[in-house]
Amino acid sequence: MDVRLPTPAPPAGCPAHGARVPLYGPEFAADPQAYYAHLRTFGPAAPVELAPGVEATLVTDYATALRLLQDPATFRKDPRRWRALSEGRIPADSPVLPLLGPRPNCMFTDGAEHLRLRRAVTDCMARIDPRRLARTTRQVSDFLISRFAEQGSADLLAAYARQLPLFVFNELFGCTAEIGDRVLFGISGMFDGVNAEQAAQVLFGAVGELVALKRSRPGDDVTSWLMAHHQRLNDEEMVHQLALLLGAGAEPLGNLIGNTLHRRLTDDAYLKAGGLTDEAIDDTLWDNPPITNLAPHYPVTDLNLGGQRVRAGELVLVGFAAANTGPELRARRQAGSRAYLSWSAGPHACPSKDPALHITMTALDNLFQQLPDLELAVPEASLSWRPGPFNRALVALPARFTPASPSAAPAPAAPTVATAPATPEVPSAPAGKPGRWSQFLSWLTG
Repeated sequence: MDVRLPTPAPPAGCPAHGARVPLYGPEFAADPQAYYAHLRTFGPAAPVELAPGVEATLVTDYATALRLLQDPATFRKDPRRWRALSEGRIPADSPVLPLLGPRPNCMFTDGAEHLRLRRAVTDCMARIDPRRLARTTRQVSDFLISRFAEQGSADLLAAYARQLPLFVFNELFGCTAEIGDRVLFGISGMFDGVNAEQAAQVLFGAVGELVALKRSRPGDDVTSWLMAHHQRLNDEEMVHQLALLLGAGAEPLGNLIGNTLHRRLTDDAYLKAGGLTDEAIDDTLWDNPPITNLAPHYPVTDLNLGGQRVRAGELVLVGFAAANTGPELRARRQAGSRAYLSWSAGPHACPSKDPALHITMTALDNLFQQLPDLELAVPEASLSWRPGPFNRALVALPARFTPASPSAAPAPAAPTVATAPATPEVPSAPAGKPGRWSQFLSWLTG
């Protein structure tokens, strides 16, 4: 892409990368809003670098982003159109490929194929009973809280926010104990970047076994509903849709819970009010969304996008955090508005928005009900954020509270999770003790 605008001075600490602004590294993670302010000086779109050698155009303006998201005729989703990838200019070990590389799922398809896969996914997600979802979330919340309530302190990211969505999704998708252990291990490893290739193999292997199990023994769960849908997805399509829903759903949802907890524990307005969970979630989705820059698109023709010349097939991303926090939009934003782009928009908007909000609300309300004097255990300035161009998530969120007495520990409710026999063994979490999902099932059954 040819950058024709002069390059303004980058934010403090921003390394020089020619005309492109790098959206990775500790400097960006520490103060992304300084980078977004700098990017806005280019106009509604700006040249960025997502990782070494990976160039893109980032849309930072709300109105421009909304037009792009609602124009599938001009901007396509299939990564096989990605010029730099097809020309071999993206390193095979690039950290962005696991999230941006081609896959046959509803996020990365266009036209009739996208409509077919998307309809199956949205129909099945719409079948989730809010009462069942609330019950499951409370069960998981009670279990996780019981593991640290007597200690008087905990890292709320590692012990609660990041684990809870994985457990809830395991139940919704009908994972047995052994499959669920490997799903948790695989997703955590992929997003942590530790043995990511092995973790991905474990995740896809576990999901493949889940599909095989539900072919023979369907149940009352999302996997079985998707399998029985009239769009008739084959096994490969099933695996990719489920891996997308489990992986791409759990990580952002954990970030949303964590970022909202951060707001509740650090913002004076919430500290004094002592509640307002729904307002805290909305403010987080406006100002500190869990997914900051994503929605990859590829224009079908050369065009001018917000002052930047973009060639057909070049990567364009939407800066959700930048668009939500633009000064003009902030000035006219009204209290209670939910017009943020954090769930994306258009034909590829998040299909799990409603369940995600139900889970977040229940998880936060239950946590504060059980630990009402929860407070940050370290100075806010000492908190650090995970680097990367796509997600916004803390490294840790240390908190303290009055320790619960052993008799006050939450009692397990009646189990609602799958307990079918385990499927054949494949590489999994380290042997020697039950995985977290198995421990949860044991806790539920006493």
